[in-house]
Amino acid sequence: MHGTPHIVSDVMTHTVTAVGRNATFKEIVRMMQDWKVSALPVLEGEGRVVGLVSEADLLPKEEFRDSDPDRYTQLRRLSDLAKAGGVSAQELMTAPALTTRPGATLAEAARTMARARVKRLPVVNELGMLEGIVSRSDLLKVFLRDDEDLAEEVRREVVAYLFPPPGSAVRVQVHDGVVKLAGRVRDTSLVPVAARLVRAVEGVVDVDFELAGREGAEGSSAPTGNTATEVRDSEPDAR
Repeated sequence: MHGTPHIVSDVMTHTVTAVGRNATFKEIVRMMQDWKVSALPVLEGEGRVVGLVSEADLLPKEEFRDSDPDRYTQLRRLSDLAKAGGVSAQELMTAPALTTRPGATLAEAARTMARARVKRLPVVNELGMLEGIVSRSDLLKVFLRDDEDLAEEVRREVVAYLFPPPGSAVRVQVHDGVVKLAGRVRDTSLVPVAARLVRAVEGVVDVDFELAGREGAEGSSAPTGNTATEVRDSEPDAR
């Protein structure tokens, strides 16, 4: 029923600056400055991603420049201390690199970033070859969809499926990504289902309801004016 979800290849940056294992510390910093990026994939061979070097990997060199860390810090931050002495991408990079595929959905990429607490993912093909890079800001581009575009998808993919006429008459309005469904429906028990499906439409910020059951229709014994809060209470996992 759903429209085709957006995938990583729809939003990723296709032209990517990368370095080899032997790139020096200074070369890495210069490339980040020149290309205005905060991380670079590290490649070997024909372009297979073997790691990622980021600003966070470079900062320990400055952090520990004039300090003599105590034993507790040494034990707790062994990796950072090792990177403080690194002079090449091989020594500085985080490996293996956490990656995603071009065909992954935006939700899948977002979950990977959130769980690993990273800001970007190299995008690789089935052979591990670099095809692009996707960042947090790239994943948020979906929320720039036009309101009328969202409204049309909700009408086509949700309302027409759950609340078809003549049994129901539902109006769809969208403002700044917030979807509002108003009118009368044949079966009010489907409202929580509609909430789940509307929120699944990429680019939707939230959903609100002003729906009532038709007199004598199934599920209409308790006329509703369901708000987004009421639906969330009945469907705690609707997001």
